[in-house]
Amino acid sequence: MTHRDYSLLGEDARRAVETGLTAAEWYHTDVPRKEMKALMQRTDMPAIRDTIILYGSMIVFAAIGVALWPSWWSAPFWLAYGVLYGSAMDSRWHECGHGTAFRTKWMNDVVYQIASFMIMRNPATWRWSHARHHSETYIVGRDPEIAVMRPPALLKLILNFFGIVDVLTAVPRMVYNAFVGVHPSEKTFVPESEWPKVVRAARLHLAIYAATLLAALWMRSILPFMIIGLPRLYGAWHHVMTGLLQHGGLADNVVDHRLNSRTVLMNPISRFIYWNMNYHVEHHMFPMVPYHALLRLHDAIKHDLPAPNTSIADGFREMWPALMRQLRYEDYFVKRELPATAKPYREEFHAAA
Repeated sequence: MTHRDYSLLGEDARRAVETGLTAAEWYHTDVPRKEMKALMQRTDMPAIRDTIILYGSMIVFAAIGVALWPSWWSAPFWLAYGVLYGSAMDSRWHECGHGTAFRTKWMNDVVYQIASFMIMRNPATWRWSHARHHSETYIVGRDPEIAVMRPPALLKLILNFFGIVDVLTAVPRMVYNAFVGVHPSEKTFVPESEWPKVVRAARLHLAIYAATLLAALWMRSILPFMIIGLPRLYGAWHHVMTGLLQHGGLADNVVDHRLNSRTVLMNPISRFIYWNMNYHVEHHMFPMVPYHALLRLHDAIKHDLPAPNTSIADGFREMWPALMRQLRYEDYFVKRELPATAKPYREEFHAAA
C-alpha cells in the first residue's frame, strides 16, 4: 500500500517532478475551435445580476438580523446570511480569481478581494495556489488544494462543515504572513515578486478583524462578529459539502480530469451558491470558460465524459463508501465509467512538449 506525503516540500513532491508527472500533457475533449471561442466569450451582465442578488440579499438578511437581535426570531436571517457569507464567497473567490466571471477586469478584482476576505484566504497566495491546483490537479505533493487526503481524516472533514479546521488553519497563517512573511510552502508556488502582496493582504485582513473585535468589546456584544467573522464558521457547510464532491474518492496522480473530477447535477439554489462549479470536470478541462457557459459546455462534451451524478445525495452515495474503504486501503479509488462514445482513458502520461 502506498503512503502518500502531501507536503509541498516532501518526497512525493520531489518524485512527481523527477518522473515528469508535473510536466505531463493533460487530456482534453476535442471541441471545434469556433464552438470553443463562443463558449469562452466573456460578458459582464450575468455576473452583475448575480452579484447584485447576492450582496443585496446579504444586506437584507443582515439588516433584519440586526433589527431582531438578540431575539431568536433573528436566527433564520443569520443562517441565510451565513450561507451566502461562508459558502457563496468560496465560488465568487474562485470564479473571479480565474478572471472569467466578469468581462471587466476591475469587477473581477473587486469581488475577488471581498470574497477572499470573507472566506479567509489571502488573495495573493490563493491566486497562485489555485493556478497550481489547475496545472497539477490532485498530484500528491504538488497540488496545495487537495481537500480529501488518503487515508481520509474524517474528523477534520466533519469539523470543517462548521469551518473549524479552515479557520484554525487560516488565522495562524494570516498572523504568520502579516508579521513573518511568506511561508516556505507558499514559496513553492508564489512568485517572489508577489510576496509583498501576500504580506499587505494579511495585514489588511488582520486589521479588519482587530477593528471588529474592538467594536464587539465596545458594544459588549458579539453582534459585530455576526456580521464579520462568525458566518465563516456556521455558514461553511454548503461550500464544504459541494467541495468534497469535486474530487473526493477519485483518482490521484493522473492526467485525465475525467478520472479525478466529478460533475454533479444540482438544484438551482445550490447552483447559484456554487456558481455552476458542480460542472467540475468541464471546468477543470476548460478553466477559461465562464461559469454561466458551463451548462452549454457540458452539453457539448458530455458524450466524452462519465455520466454526472444526478444529485448531491447521489454524489455522496458514490463518494462516502470510497472514503470509508480508503481508511483501510489507501490506494482504492472510484473509477468513473465512460460512455461508448468517449475516447478511452489514457492510463499512462506523456511529458508535454
